[in-house]
Amino acid sequence: MSQRPYVITSDNTTDLPYSYFTENNIGVMHVDYSIGDIIYDDFDKDLDNKEFYDQIRGGAMPVTQQVNPQKAREKLEQYLKQGMDVLHIAFSSGLSGTYNSVRMAREELAEEYPDAKIVVIDSLCASMGEGLLLYKAVEMKKAGRSLEEVAQWVEEHKLCLFHNVVADDLFHLQRGGRVSKAAAIMGTALGIKPLIYVNDEGKLIPYGKVRGKKAALQQMAEKLARDIQGYDNDIVFISHSDCPEDARQLQEMIQERTGIQRFMINYIGPTIGSHTGVGTVALFYFTGSRKVN
Repeated sequence: MSQRPYVITSDNTTDLPYSYFTENNIGVMHVDYSIGDIIYDDFDKDLDNKEFYDQIRGGAMPVTQQVNPQKAREKLEQYLKQGMDVLHIAFSSGLSGTYNSVRMAREELAEEYPDAKIVVIDSLCASMGEGLLLYKAVEMKKAGRSLEEVAQWVEEHKLCLFHNVVADDLFHLQRGGRVSKAAAIMGTALGIKPLIYVNDEGKLIPYGKVRGKKAALQQMAEKLARDIQGYDNDIVFISHSDCPEDARQLQEMIQERTGIQRFMINYIGPTIGSHTGVGTVALFYFTGSRKVN
């Protein structure tokens, strides 16, 4: 019996361009956000990145809402009805309940479509970390690898994907309850930039502080150069919340230290950007583990 075709699905929290999803026939679940009374619940309704971050600069505090089980079910079922299997790479369970909603939808659908394979993976990744994991999965699918082979690779490598993040807007973090008002005032006055990583539970954890954005970017580039020894990184991903010049500067620093030439740089989209504020830069690559050293 021939193997059923399969589709890879993921979330808009990957922060990849929407064109990437359409060009590669990837199903995408939209983690919604709202500003005031307006709910943005699909790509074609999203604010332009510039407009979104300008609203944050004006004091807006967007609110995000996880994908619910019904919405997850509808997205998965559209492929099952076409006789396709599904591999879903989900936003970190350490940051959102979306993974659990998709898992619940999968359990319901597995009973109704007993011949279908529905695999849901908790990526334990965020932003273009989730995006890099998805990118690798899509490349494997293009190379003819089966759903099972791709799923196994993703499970085996997801905790080797390092997220290194420098936050800039301490007052946004303070308004969101992530740092104290005193820390925001003092940190801003001194030019302190928190360094953050994603741990094995898929949660954002502060691991250091650096004075000045350029120094923080240099530290990130130097850590990457140490971390990637012996590991294949044919491409590195960088995301940013409306500070493209910082992202390009980080790229140049990495090129100087490693010779890596392939990069994908893109905006942190509104869903993730609702929590980061303006000026965040995030770096993603493969290494041995997520331990900070």
